[in-house]
Amino acid sequence: MGEQRDRVSDSPPPDVVAGYRALMRGVRDWAARRLRPALPPASPSSAGLSGFQEAGAGFWSWNLVTGEVTLDPVACSVLGIGPEGHDGRMDTWLARLHPDDLGRVPAVRDAAIQAHDAFSVEYRVCRPDGTFRWARECGHVALGEDGRPARVAGALWDTTEIPCGREPMDRALLRMRDGFLVLDADLRVTFANAEAERLLGARGALLGRRPSQVLPGVVAQDLERSCRRAAAEGAPVDLDVEWPGDRRWYHLRLGPVNGEVTVYITDFTAKRLDAQQRAAAEQAAAERTARIQELTTALAEALTTRDVVEAVAEHVMQPFNAAGLVVADIRPGERQIAGAVGYPAEFMNAIGGEKMLRHGPIGDIVRSRTPLCIGSVEEYVRRYPHLADVPAAGGKQAWAFLPLIASGHVIGCCLISFARPRHFTGEERGLLLAISGLVGQALERARLYDAERARARELQRALLPRVLPALPGIAAAARYLPVGKDMEVGGDWYDVIPLSADRVALVIGDVMGHGISEAATMGRLRTAVHTLADLELPPDELLAHLNDLVIGLGDDFYATCLYLIYDPADRACTFASAGHPPPAVVHPGGTVIFPGTDPDPPLGAATPPFAATELTLPEDTLLVLYTDGLVESAGPDIDEGLAELGRTLSAACAGRDLRRRRHDQPLLAEAAPAPAPGDGEGDGPLHVLCDSLIATLLPAHQATTDDAALLIARTRALRAEDIACWALPEDPVAAGEARKHVREQLSAWNLDALSMTTELLASELVGNVIRHARGPITLRLIRGRVLTCEVSDGSLTTPRVRRSSETDEGGRGLQLVTALAQRWGTRFTPEGKSIWTEQPLPDSPL
Repeated sequence: MGEQRDRVSDSPPPDVVAGYRALMRGVRDWAARRLRPALPPASPSSAGLSGFQEAGAGFWSWNLVTGEVTLDPVACSVLGIGPEGHDGRMDTWLARLHPDDLGRVPAVRDAAIQAHDAFSVEYRVCRPDGTFRWARECGHVALGEDGRPARVAGALWDTTEIPCGREPMDRALLRMRDGFLVLDADLRVTFANAEAERLLGARGALLGRRPSQVLPGVVAQDLERSCRRAAAEGAPVDLDVEWPGDRRWYHLRLGPVNGEVTVYITDFTAKRLDAQQRAAAEQAAAERTARIQELTTALAEALTTRDVVEAVAEHVMQPFNAAGLVVADIRPGERQIAGAVGYPAEFMNAIGGEKMLRHGPIGDIVRSRTPLCIGSVEEYVRRYPHLADVPAAGGKQAWAFLPLIASGHVIGCCLISFARPRHFTGEERGLLLAISGLVGQALERARLYDAERARARELQRALLPRVLPALPGIAAAARYLPVGKDMEVGGDWYDVIPLSADRVALVIGDVMGHGISEAATMGRLRTAVHTLADLELPPDELLAHLNDLVIGLGDDFYATCLYLIYDPADRACTFASAGHPPPAVVHPGGTVIFPGTDPDPPLGAATPPFAATELTLPEDTLLVLYTDGLVESAGPDIDEGLAELGRTLSAACAGRDLRRRRHDQPLLAEAAPAPAPGDGEGDGPLHVLCDSLIATLLPAHQATTDDAALLIARTRALRAEDIACWALPEDPVAAGEARKHVREQLSAWNLDALSMTTELLASELVGNVIRHARGPITLRLIRGRVLTCEVSDGSLTTPRVRRSSETDEGGRGLQLVTALAQRWGTRFTPEGKSIWTEQPLPDSPL
């Protein structure tokens, strides 16, 4: 049977199923014509018997109490039992059955008796001549007075012609590999092949039973519910179930056929597994594609080497469940670790050694240019016994070494490590190889970016003051914050310029735009400001000259600038602004004002003259100069930003000791600059205030769209005892009086070592005034960071040094001044001009 079954197709041909359904319809039609009534009563009358006999059916009755069986002649002829051979026992009847039906037929009858129900069964009867006939038996159970089964009565007729025509079809259905059931309207099994009996676990006892009697509840309920649905809708219904016996998946195709339902059961476990595997593979491929896409996007957005390492750590370590990452940048003659995650410092020191790089896995992949995957510590030690201590130092047990190749050269190595041993599949190796290519290209771009960024930053630093000067008139601190991670440098700048007579100029400006061109323009403007400051020009005139310079650069260049001069001798402050935000002036009590809030247009678009604002500042006043990048990020508009700056300054200065230090304390501590974020953070309250303002106004300055520069200066006033001033007559004796005043004052200041030189300088300057200018004449000495000797007059004529021949009797005065003074110059005043000289004080660092 098994061999024959193996040769049968997994599913019956369509013509077989159609033939079987047509045959079943024929049986029902024949039974409807021949059987009237279908079942005889429990005690049939002679009329009833004759009706069955005319239809070719015989009556039989089985008394369950006595075991007596009654057969009419037609029934005897169907069974092949003559009147003389019938002994009234059921055994005789059963002896006539075909061996294949010996177990099935009694089971059907017994099931009906137990259920007090009707039954129908078809079987073969063996004839004495060795032939057999098909018989159809329909019966029902009659109950006695006690309610228990007492008798079974039914009809029996010969159906040999129908089964014989159906037998090849039945054999095909019985032996096919798929299960096949036929259920009647009551969902009782009327046909089941061998595979269906095996699946339902009811061999030989399935006919006449419902699925709920042989299957677990859930599967039986789903099957019966689907059968009713197919019968009700008149359309096939598909059902997928996991069979409880073998835990395999079967597809059930339920089709309604003339009041019955055929159930075709197909094992599709393998197809389901294949589908699941395909779905899993497709899902894995989609996930890999998504990971590669995410990594590609992240690497495309990565600018610096650090950004590349962070992108790999975020998008590679988690999908691979990795525990460590190292990206090594291998350059000709230089090897360094670009970034690492999940490793102790000791391991990083070890991996950077020559032994690891030249004779270890990194050296191997650099030479071979192919990835290297090591799945266990044992494999690592076997490959590299001289590096047996490295796995313990790193705390990892599996590694993937990936060469990073760009432009045909190995530029680095990416190490991905795992906390447990790992088997690397071919798919994983291919994915790691693709990742290494992406990382290599990104690392190459990052290297170029880092180099360009370093050069740009170096240019920016070179254009900004590296050290703010320590001056008697002010203490200063500054900060410069470039815009985010962008490589482009900006045009913001600041400066502190010493002037004559211990005056100081504070400058801050902003060239509109970003880039090398704007940075170069900023450098040119800063140089121009220094040159114009040496001419001792007032702020409004200096901006007018600077405006001409910017106009000469072209129509595409604009800049804002604020120029402020502070004189510590009289605490006078004068400033002018070209399109720049006003300075914040913080008085010692904490009051914040913004004088001159209506600046002129920016340089390159302004039309001189510029407005000048004059103030007299108390000592220990804070002058806060800034660019718009600082205040525009603090509010929706610049007015709100200025208000926030004022509130922040008031809060930061409240309770802080920002007063002048004692003269015996060093000034350089507060004068250290901060030209870039985090640079130049020295001691002193001004640096603390700079950091406080930046933290409040720019909490995330990396996200700003503009550079920001900040310059804070705390004013000092010169002591009265450090200044001496005399009015001189417009007479030749003025030179002698000047020498006398200088000699006496320097003796009082304990500067007798400078007396001879200073007397000569003062005498020459006063003599020039008597000879070439007009009064009034004033002599002033200032003891500050240098000794300043200043002679003022009422003339606007600028003195100049001229070449004198050997026979000239004069014209060498200014040559003498140039030789004796460290620095000298002319400053114009509202009353005329002042000629000044500077000499370093004894033991002065200058």
